[in-house]
Amino acid sequence: MTYFIYSAITYTKWHFLDGVDLLIHEAGHIVFMPFGEFISIAGGSILQILMTSAFVIYFLKKDELYSSSFAMFWVGQNLINISVYMKDAIEMKLPLIGGEIHDWNFIFTHLNLLSSSKLLGSLTYFLGFIIIVLAGIVGFYAVKDSGRTVKTHPTW
Repeated sequence: MTYFIYSAITYTKWHFLDGVDLLIHEAGHIVFMPFGEFISIAGGSILQILMTSAFVIYFLKKDELYSSSFAMFWVGQNLINISVYMKDAIEMKLPLIGGEIHDWNFIFTHLNLLSSSKLLGSLTYFLGFIIIVLAGIVGFYAVKDSGRTVKTHPTW
């Protein structure tokens, strides 16, 4: 949990999971390429959220609440990373990998929302931070509750 809180507070610095997130982001452009230019460009951020959310769902289906809390942290951390990219849509100072197109400048320009990029980025940051806090609560509950509940299996 400390890592994710630290990441949320120091969101402009490079962190351990950022490399993994970057690979997922870049793969998203390729995965969504068949759906056209706009979706392909948005696909980087879309896959970051879909992939990490898939882990949350997987662990919840397996009734692994503690593991799902770590995946929730990862979703929040990805939203915070995306928020940094969104807020950079006007200045375009972030270094780009794999192309000359700034995803969020392109997206916001096409949606006529470029002037709202800072606000939308801040809202995305806030959502990511709230998810990180909720993940901490879920993880704490899972640890606290683990001593009381014992899964029993039927005897054949």
